[in-house]
Formats: sequence, structure tokens, C-alpha cells
Amino acid sequence: MPQDQPTTGTAGGDTAEGHLSAGEAAAAVDRRRLLLVSGTLALAAGATAAAGAATLVPPRRPGSPTAPVAAEQVVPRAARATRRPAPYAATTLETTARLSGSPRSGTYRRLVPGPGLPLVVREELAPAATGRPDRRTPLACFVQFTDLHLTDVQNPLRTEFLRSGGAAAWRAQEALTVAGAVALVEQVNALGEGPHTGLPPAFVMTTGDNVDNNSVLELDWFLTLMSGGRITPDSGDPTAYEGVQDSGLPLYWHPEEPALRDLDKRRGLPAVPGFLTAARRPVTSPGLRIPWYSTVGNHDDLPGGCLSPALGDFATGSRKLLSVPDTDRAAYAKALRTGDDPKSEVLEAILRRHARSARTVTADERRRLCNPHEYLAAHLEPGRTGAGPVGHGYTQNSLDGDRMYYSFRIAENVIGVSIDTTYRSGHYEGSLDTDQLRWLERTLAAHSSRSYDADGRLVRNPGADDAHVLVFSHHHSPSMTRRPDAARSEERRHDGAEVLALLGRFPNVVAWINGHSHVNRVTPHPHPTPARSFWEVNTASHLDYPHHARLIELTDNGDGTLSLFTTLIESAAPHRTSPDFTDLSAVGLASLYRELAYNAPNMTETTRPDPHTAWAGTPQDRNVELLLTTAL
Repeated sequence: MPQDQPTTGTAGGDTAEGHLSAGEAAAAVDRRRLLLVSGTLALAAGATAAAGAATLVPPRRPGSPTAPVAAEQVVPRAARATRRPAPYAATTLETTARLSGSPRSGTYRRLVPGPGLPLVVREELAPAATGRPDRRTPLACFVQFTDLHLTDVQNPLRTEFLRSGGAAAWRAQEALTVAGAVALVEQVNALGEGPHTGLPPAFVMTTGDNVDNNSVLELDWFLTLMSGGRITPDSGDPTAYEGVQDSGLPLYWHPEEPALRDLDKRRGLPAVPGFLTAARRPVTSPGLRIPWYSTVGNHDDLPGGCLSPALGDFATGSRKLLSVPDTDRAAYAKALRTGDDPKSEVLEAILRRHARSARTVTADERRRLCNPHEYLAAHLEPGRTGAGPVGHGYTQNSLDGDRMYYSFRIAENVIGVSIDTTYRSGHYEGSLDTDQLRWLERTLAAHSSRSYDADGRLVRNPGADDAHVLVFSHHHSPSMTRRPDAARSEERRHDGAEVLALLGRFPNVVAWINGHSHVNRVTPHPHPTPARSFWEVNTASHLDYPHHARLIELTDNGDGTLSLFTTLIESAAPHRTSPDFTDLSAVGLASLYRELAYNAPNMTETTRPDPHTAWAGTPQDRNVELLLTTAL
């Protein structure tokens, strides 16, 4: 796919809204703060979404993958002739994982296949005219991955000790991220066609946090995952595990020590003999059979997604701190929560103060931090091309100034724009600098023959190549702020509200697609001029419940409207794990990865608000048809 090259600038930012109640939003944010301060997850934000009409379309029956959901989902005439026969990989329209039994404290619940999720038609930005399925012209079909968080769980710079402040600040499933991600690649390779366009997915876009600790080793795992090859998800001593899960500390799940009544076994998690050995075994990724593009996230740019690069020596060192006094834990948690310690001086002092009590582990130079130039250069290595394109959106020109943003052609009359929303000095929030914001404006103008200035006056852009525009970033709009970048304090930063305002000036913008929050949330951004309205699509992580990616399709309805379909997909791993936890094959581990995530703290107990809704979103955030007025 030909690409449009960036011209100037660096850095990046984003924002989005949800429609949780104030209490639900607070609960979701509190949980994510706990995970954030473990150095593994960024803060999610929620707000009340604009109310609008929505039509519920029943899901398909499991076992009938080619049957249409309803009249609204009939494959358009243009695609019907080329539609491939069944079987093709199931999406969540057909079936989804669900927890069996009733939630009870201290009970581990097994996963079973459940009914599919319905399609919801959302009309906040444009009405859904009857007969549009027969008039539709398919424009594009692709897949979004986000927040894979491929994790070296033995990295000495990880701060699992923060779990003493709350059970949700560490994940039992983290050691299985590679196996789970390989199963997701396998699912995409098995997808035959989009359920609403009949088009096969043309590419995968990752919207950041591809790795967890910003290490060269994890980046190697990610690039191998996507392009194909053998991955050994291990570091340090190749003959022994050296992390928190065999430390003897009851703060963490010890799967291979049945007699240890740790915190997670008291919550119902089982003993799984051989787990730590199996989790470190090599696994082979087939690589994606379709091209893929890369967008950078805060965990790709910073250790733990929020720590200063100045801590790099700790990552490659031989001391791993597993527990600290409550006063130190609270001080570090406060520093992360407020964001007032961009140089990570509080954590550095804690690591040095307790070095003698830290566990001795095998030093590993492969855990060294990956700077932006190395990150770009690694994508450009010929051996990483896989199904293409070379650089996966980045080019040799990107290395000049370490520019991690670009545009590319998705399809005829459809353009993709990937922006870099990260701080590079040590913070989990996002923003754009002025150079990149101006580049984004120029790029949008190049594909919109008419736009509007900041005062609402019509602007003509002679020579523009009119096209529908999809914008990709890691951060969603609420998580983008104007916080100064400590490494470049003289620069003005631009928040999510400013990006929303800019996108709203260009009628060709269809959607802003992002991640970061680990929540499924779809938000309309209306404008009095209907063509200037667009959608924000925020997708949950493939690390945490509910382990979703999105299949995204765009159609022209032939009546002055477009439809953007987003269909959630799970990995190819079976919903059911082995009854006695003896299947520790790559497939078995991928299933266990999902099941452990569904049994995370607060997911299996009766709470208010329902954490499942807070994370997976409501039906209006999952499988949806998003109507909007076309500008072309």
C-alpha cells in the first residue's frame, strides 16, 4: 500500500469519552489506577456519552457462521458474488466466552462458550435508512489490535510490590501474554471475510502498548509475533524462573506450590503444576498473513509505560525488588497517581534503599530500554517485514527526528493516519506537540477539498485528494492532557479536546480509533454541521478482560451516509480449558490466559457497579453499526 510521508514534527496525543455513570466511571478508574501503579496499565477515564437512538439486532446462532444476523446485516449485492463459503473463524456475533456458574467469593469460575453479542445500530450522527444493505458499497475491512502488553515478567524494573495496596495491581495471567497473542494472530489468519462487507481483512493496525516494559527483548517478541517466527518468552537464567511467582511471598499466585495459601489461591485460583516451566517454553507464531501497521503507545516508549528512561540500569541489573514497606509503596503509588515525578526519583530511591533485600536474579542485557530511534529501526529491518509493508508504516525518513507518525492508503478513497501520542520523559498520559498537530492538519487538508477554520469559516483546499479519513492513536481523548513533557519543557502540548476540535474541522474524518483505556467504548462526536461529526472507537486490551480486538468495516450506503461496523473478535484459543489444568501446550496456555483474566479480582465477585460492563462496555460499545453523514 502506498504511503504518504510525514514532513515535520514528533510526539503525540489523544482522548475519548464513555457513557458510564459517575459511580461506574470512578470504579473503572480506581481499578486501572491500581494496575497503573503496578507499572503495567494506564489510567482509564470515563464520562457520560451523548444519548442517542440505537437499534438492537439479534446475534447469530452459534454454529451458523454464515447465516445473516438480520436484514440489516445481509451482505451487499456487490460482495455477494465473491463471498467465500463457510467455515470462517467465528466472531463475537456467533459466540463469546462467558464465566460459568454464579459469582461467589473464593470460587474460580471456568469459561464456557456463550451466545454471540448482538449488533447495535447507532444513529446519533445520522439516521439508518431502510434498504441500505442492498445499496451498500464495501470500502474497507481491517483488524485493530491494541494493548497486547507482551510482558517479560522477570524484568527487575517491574513494580509488582505495589500489589500490597490492592489485589488488582498485579495480574496472574501476565506470564502468558505471548501464548495469548499468538492465538490472536491465528484467529486473524483464519478470518475469511468481514460479516458486513464480504471483504477479507486487508491489514492489521496495532494501536500501541505492543510491549509492556519498553525493552529490546519484548520488542523482538512483538515483531516476531507479527511477522512470524520462534519466541522464547523468558529472560535471565534460561534454566530457572526468577520472578514473583516462586518467591514464597503470599502476595502473589504460586501455581506450582499447592501448599502455599497465597492471596490468589484464597480467591479460588488453582494450583497448576508445571505452569512456570510451560510459560517459558518457546512458541512459534505463524505471523500475520496480511500486512500490518504499527502505532506507538506509552509502554512502547517508556519502561512500565510511565517511568523515566533514566532507570534503565535497573532493568538490566541483577536485583529484583519483590516487596517494600507500606510507607514506600504508598509514596510510589502517590507519585504515579499525581504524575509529579517525571524523573522517577521516588522509585529510584526505593530501589536503592532496599537493594540488599531484593532478590538476586540473572542480569540480562536484552532487557535494556529501547529508545525511539531503535524502535523505528527495528520495524525497518528486512527480516521483520513479514506480509509487509517494509517498516509497517514507518520509513527511512521516519528516522530523521524519530518521527513515529505517518499516513497510508487503506483503500481507494480511504486514508489512514497514525499519530504518536506519547510523552517521552516519563508519564502515562498522552498529548501532541505543535509540530505534529500542524502536520496532522496539513495531512487532513491534503485529503479534504473543503474544510473549516477554527472560527467555522469554509476553507477551500485546491488540489486535495478527497478521501474518507480514519485516524489511529494509542491514547483516547480523555487521557490526553497538556502536561509539560519534562524532557522538552519549552514545548506546548495539545490535549484531546484540541485534537477533537481539529478533526471536527474536516468533514472527511470518519473515526478516531484508539486504545489505552483497556475498555470498549464508542463515543459520538456530533457537530451542528452533520458532515463534521465523527465517531471515536476505543477498544479494550488483549491483556485484561474481555480480551477483545476489533474487526472494522466501512461501507457507503448509497444514500448520503456511511456505516462503520465494528465487530469484536477473540483469539483462536478454545473457551474451555482442560478440566484438570494439565493441558500446558501453547493452545492450552492461550485458553488459560483468557480464563485467568476473566477471574481477575473484582471480575468474579458480585460488585456494584458491574465490572464486566465497566470493562467490556455496554452493547452500544461492542458490535455496532455506526451511521454518519458522508462528505464525499
